[in-house]
Amino acid sequence: MNNRYKVNSKYILVLAVTTMLSSITLFSASNYPVRESFGSTLTAVSDTIPLTDTVPRNKKDTLPTDSTGKIIQQTDTFAVKISKDSLDAPIEYAATDSMVIGIKKGTITWYNKASVKQKDINLDAFNIELDSKNELMKAFLSTDTSGARVGVPSFVQGENNMIADTIYFNTRTMKGYTRNTYTQQGEIFMNAQAMKKVSENEYFAFRGRFTTCDLDTPHFNFRAKKMKLVNQKLAVSGPIHPEFEGVPVPIYLPFGFFPLSQGRHSGMLAPQFTANDQFGIGLEGLGYYKVLSDNFDMTLRTDLYSYGGYRLNLTPTYRVRYRYQGAMTLSYQNSRILSTFGKEEFQSTKTFNVSWNHTVDSKARPGQTFSANVNAGSTKYNQFITNNTTRNFQNQLNSSIAYSKNWENKYNLTVTANHNQNNNTGLINLNLPTIGFTVSNFYPFQKKEIIGEPKWYEKLGIGLTTNIANQASIYDSLFSFKRLIDTMQWGARHNVPITLSLPSLGPLQIAPGVSFSENWYSRKLTRSWNDVEQDVDTTINKGFYRSSEMSFSLSVNTAVYGIYDRFKKTSRVMAIRHVMRPQISANYKPDLAAKDFYETKVDSAGRTLRFNYFEGTIAGPLSEGKFGGISFGLDNNLEMKTRSKTDTTEQGIKKKSLIDGFGFNGSYNFLADSFKLSTISVYFRSTLFEKINITAGTTLDPYVTDNSGFRRNVLAWQQKGKFGLGRITSGNISVSTQFKSKSKEEKKGEGEGEGADDEIQDNGFNRPMTLEEQQAQLQYVRNNPAEFADFNIPWSVNISYSFNFTRQLKQDYSGFSTLVNSSVNLSGDFNLTPKWKVGMSTYYDFKGSGLQNVTAFLSREMHCWQLSVNVYSGITKGFNITINPKSGLLRDLKINRSRYFYNQQY
Repeated sequence: MNNRYKVNSKYILVLAVTTMLSSITLFSASNYPVRESFGSTLTAVSDTIPLTDTVPRNKKDTLPTDSTGKIIQQTDTFAVKISKDSLDAPIEYAATDSMVIGIKKGTITWYNKASVKQKDINLDAFNIELDSKNELMKAFLSTDTSGARVGVPSFVQGENNMIADTIYFNTRTMKGYTRNTYTQQGEIFMNAQAMKKVSENEYFAFRGRFTTCDLDTPHFNFRAKKMKLVNQKLAVSGPIHPEFEGVPVPIYLPFGFFPLSQGRHSGMLAPQFTANDQFGIGLEGLGYYKVLSDNFDMTLRTDLYSYGGYRLNLTPTYRVRYRYQGAMTLSYQNSRILSTFGKEEFQSTKTFNVSWNHTVDSKARPGQTFSANVNAGSTKYNQFITNNTTRNFQNQLNSSIAYSKNWENKYNLTVTANHNQNNNTGLINLNLPTIGFTVSNFYPFQKKEIIGEPKWYEKLGIGLTTNIANQASIYDSLFSFKRLIDTMQWGARHNVPITLSLPSLGPLQIAPGVSFSENWYSRKLTRSWNDVEQDVDTTINKGFYRSSEMSFSLSVNTAVYGIYDRFKKTSRVMAIRHVMRPQISANYKPDLAAKDFYETKVDSAGRTLRFNYFEGTIAGPLSEGKFGGISFGLDNNLEMKTRSKTDTTEQGIKKKSLIDGFGFNGSYNFLADSFKLSTISVYFRSTLFEKINITAGTTLDPYVTDNSGFRRNVLAWQQKGKFGLGRITSGNISVSTQFKSKSKEEKKGEGEGEGADDEIQDNGFNRPMTLEEQQAQLQYVRNNPAEFADFNIPWSVNISYSFNFTRQLKQDYSGFSTLVNSSVNLSGDFNLTPKWKVGMSTYYDFKGSGLQNVTAFLSREMHCWQLSVNVYSGITKGFNITINPKSGLLRDLKINRSRYFYNQQY
């Protein structure tokens, strides 16, 4: 066999031979002749070790000893000759066919599904050859009878992985050479006709291509003759050109640069070209992202328009893991739009906006929390944002900064600063600070060590709730610090509840209680009739004022259950359960706040109304009059139990809620001289068929009114010749639902397991995001819904409707008016074909009698590319057409056409 022996890999003799070749040997195999048959013997060689002792007998032993004379054991350091062709680490191998050993050449070859592991190298192929003399490892593929490739070599070393037709690798220098190589670095797939590995992380490639398409024959790629790849860092090339569907595009770039490393990196942010009749030609989103440290980075973006307008956005973000994170956005907008009124050519408006969000990890300081969510700026800032129709209709700006501390769940302190801004009226309300202090219920008569059943008086609990607020209001057009100080007012509310938990009396739960409340005010308002102006004047007196009230209550509640299960055995309905929770309480409240009420003439006819000195203050007025009566309420719940047609086990039995809640609340005051019965509040909640959410409520006034709408002390059912339950003074109803088809995966493999979801979650890209990043992504999705079309769901429809009305007193006190609001939101999408999807969303305001915002999109699925068309109408009307790769790495490599029009009538 010419110095080769073919044996099956399961025999132990092979293990002995390969151990001799792959491990450290004491003597070189070339010094000893070996016969070429398994029955041969080694030639005898004389022993060269001298038999006589060469250590002089009179010499002192030089072995090291300790203080007791005991010899210290040491490793022998005599020189050992290492064979030049030995390997520096053992090899683990496997093959399903055979292993061939070439002793003279020092080679080992494995056949069919061969696998070799050495240190951090894993090599798999159909045929692997190890040349121990040259420390070279080779891998080859093969073909089956049909010509298909089998056993394609695969090479893995740490984070480096590749497949190739042929692989040559030096185990000592870590250098290698491959042919027809495929490798993936992040989102980039790379193929090269020839590739050379010059170090652990550096490669050179000849006639290569880059792409983010994962197909063997990609839809697009970038071709270059020479390239260099630094693993998990970057890839650079010489002259490069794109290629689509195998057709070269005659657009050449002098070089190519592809970042491969994950994480944050400084760099330019590509803009988007747009055109607008009012703003001119523009570049939107041009900017720069700078990483300043591991905990701090900054983004600068700008929008530039040919008519001279521009917008600047500076967004610094910061984060310290396990402690806190946050972001701030400073925006300045100089809008210069073409005028349509003819008085001047352009209209210029300068606006600004500041937003800041900050969150603290709850584990950083147990018992303490701090958060901030600030959004403040010019009232007209949102109106001049051209590429966000959602923000155009946001007329409220709100801010909140809050700090809280808890002491062992006994005491709790909360300090907040709030800001509210109405962009329509220009009114700005500042609440700072608002302080809340709470003492949890403590039981003064409870023993420190509870032995046996506690006494009834030991369950007497006392608590405290205190809220202090300071408020200032001003219009942005009249802003000055002097006016801000003049409108400032403060107030405080204190409440001391006393509760007693009594044992239940059968099905009845009894709970007595006492409550004392006191409010502090910094001013009071006095209304008086002006005979000269024939109007009501309001006078504000500043000072320190207080008002108190006290109440006593004894409440009883229970639950009543009813079940109807007389259904046929063939019926899917098994039973219907009805639960009623009645509640009644006896209450008494003395009239401690009588001094705060007065009567004032409000019109020339002599009509008078009662007012409270503290209406419109922060703490608010307390209720008037004595109350000695009952409060009552009834809540209902309706559920149904159904059985499945196919599943006869317990898992096939399900409970469905028919009515989540339906009831009413009211009270009756025996001590009042008029209007003893209060208004009745009625509510309803349900989720029909687990699809339709319904919430409704109304207020029923049981008393009749005069011609001006003012109440008369006559119950509706006491009128002669008429019977009624009363008047509905306010009401609301909201209905929302969502219908969508099953996803394609559900149709293909219902009950096949959850592997797909797990794979998505484990891809490493679902890292935690800051609140600012979430808001930015949500805004991008709203502006470009076509780019996020889900072709996996063939169709979906979302509908929501809201309606509310209320009767309120007119400003001139002449009567009442009804304020009505009604709107509907519609959104939906469906697949025209498996690759085309169309969708639309709109908001219709019935009071405004028109569509307030319309967004429509058309999307085309192209595997690794996507075509999206977005059309929107609102304050800004426009469209954008985008063709771009799906890969986030090549997001800026897109063809975009945007055009929008600003509607100045808003």
